[in-house]
Amino acid sequence: MKKLLVIALALFTLNGVAQEKKEKSTDRHHKMELREEMTPKDIADLKTKKMTLRLDLTDAQQKKVHKLIFEQSKTNQSLRKEHKAANGEKRGKPSKDERLKMQNHKLDQLIAMKREMKTILTPEQYAKFEKMKPKKHKRKGKGGKRA
Repeated sequence: MKKLLVIALALFTLNGVAQEKKEKSTDRHHKMELREEMTPKDIADLKTKKMTLRLDLTDAQQKKVHKLIFEQSKTNQSLRKEHKAANGEKRGKPSKDERLKMQNHKLDQLIAMKREMKTILTPEQYAKFEKMKPKKHKRKGKGGKRA
């Protein structure tokens, strides 16, 4: 009887865990859709407000950061539209050359952003800004836990 109870409990637990992963996947797609609907101004407003909370920006700094993020968002949106127009409805992976081009563009943007932020922020704020880097999840092999 105990064995039957343990087996039932194990199956019930595994079923619950499998369903949680499915919900996370749909949440990610939902967030991506919401992100596509946002305008560059909306993105700049949100990011500026988050940075203001974390770095305690002055009004002048807020305006400069907003302008910087807004320009970056406009550029990114136009690149996304070009990419969609070029690929049409197909959802294939980009070629090696396209991937290299996108990564180079992203790194160029990050370098420019760092240089601009260094001129806008105080040394203390810049140190906090450097620590604010987004967390990257790395997988250990196939189906492993995230680090």
